[in-house]
Amino acid sequence: MESKYKKGEFVYANINPSVKLVVRRYIDRIYYCQIKDAPEKKELVYFERELTTA
Repeated sequence: MESKYKKGEFVYANINPSVKLVVRRYIDRIYYCQIKDAPEKKELVYFERELTTA
């Protein structure tokens, strides 16, 4: 299955678009993201429909 967002791409969550995220990996239709300005924080998990690039 092809992912919409690639590893290393910057995305935003629809519920909190002010926080810039970095896609770390994509497995089984789930995106694992880190907060760009706080990579030490817990990894966040989203479905594709919950993410946007703008």
